Amino acid sequence: MKLTVVGGGSTYTPELVDGIAGRRTGLDVDEIALVDPDRSRLEVVGAFSQRMLEHAGHPARVTTTTDLQRGVDGASAVLLQLRVGGQAARASDETFPLVCDCVGQETTGAGGLAKALRTVPVVLDIARRVREVAGEDTWIVNFTNPVGIVTRALLAEGHRAVGLCNVAITFQRWTSALLGVEPESVRLEHVGLNHLSWETGVFVDGVDRLPELLARHGDALAGHIGLPASLMRRLGMVPSYYLKYFYDHDEVVRRQKTEPPRAEVVAAVEKELLDLYGDVGVVTKPAQLSQRGGAYYSEAAVQLVHALTGGVGAEQHVVNVRNGGTLPFLPADAVIEVPAVVGGDGATPLPVPAVPPSAAGLIAHVTGYEHLALDAALRGGRDRVADALLAHPLVGQHAVAERLADELVARNADFLPWARGTA
Repeated sequence: MKLTVVGGGSTYTPELVDGIAGRRTGLDVDEIALVDPDRSRLEVVGAFSQRMLEHAGHPARVTTTTDLQRGVDGASAVLLQLRVGGQAARASDETFPLVCDCVGQETTGAGGLAKALRTVPVVLDIARRVREVAGEDTWIVNFTNPVGIVTRALLAEGHRAVGLCNVAITFQRWTSALLGVEPESVRLEHVGLNHLSWETGVFVDGVDRLPELLARHGDALAGHIGLPASLMRRLGMVPSYYLKYFYDHDEVVRRQKTEPPRAEVVAAVEKELLDLYGDVGVVTKPAQLSQRGGAYYSEAAVQLVHALTGGVGAEQHVVNVRNGGTLPFLPADAVIEVPAVVGGDGATPLPVPAVPPSAAGLIAHVTGYEHLALDAALRGGRDRVADALLAHPLVGQHAVAERLADELVARNADFLPWARGTA
């Protein structure tokens, strides 16, 4: 099997290669093709990835190319992990909303919208060429943020795509350690949207251990999620750590105004990682990679690709998938993040219990924003950007939306052809 990674020059890539090299599944990969426009990064990451495989005794070979057509030709699955504009664009996304006392974050709020506008057209162009070159049966696994909006764009265009995030598998691995059980024995009742999700049940051998987690491990949960244990106990569920941007917005903004943006931290970590990757004596995943983010990405991606390509029978995974009628308060074409049965025919969402109103209202609100965000990404226009911002619960005031729209367009004009005459 040929597995292609678009954005293969990312410092994330060795996480994926580590998952394959460790033979954590029976995924039969004989070629890992890394595609990236940055040739220098690609050469460093590609050579290190090959050393990792050889050190582990894995027979797969790593190929590198800046040519998308060459990279995806013959691929059974294509993983997308792009960052249009790099860390500089991320730094902008994390800072410009602060001028209006709005949270600065790369996947939600005004920063998330900026990233969606830059990313959706690029991803759709890549997906179109994947279908032309690799064929209609090739699976696209999207890890590119904002995952929900990008996956919705792919599905709306008829691509064979599934969205993936590491939030659920990270929580599964972390809580299994608290409970003293094997990670594979933990089944999450996970519901919401990408980066707007809640754990409403944590089942081990058919028994919901969530009440125990909340009662006995509240302080540990609070430290992991960034929200008070008392709040989680009252809700009776565990929000993802992205919910702090909603539930504790003003405090997050206060800290963001005095701390360096995450982009600066990541850029420093990436430089250190690339230096390590370039050392021919380094043949295993460096410990510093854990600081980069994307924990358990390799396991989630490898397991999902294995299921999609028919390597195993149907398996259960938390993925981003078309809603259909799973959450009845959302449109059928919305993309939700829930457990699904995944096999060679794709991902089918499993039924979920009724969502509490405290979560359902926020899910519906953000889904409305995502609809407008995708419209702005596809059709452009400064007013569509303002409309999407007005609909976002982290913005929601017309004067703020107008100011942020102008700032967003000005900062991203180089990436938005329609904006170059208005910035």
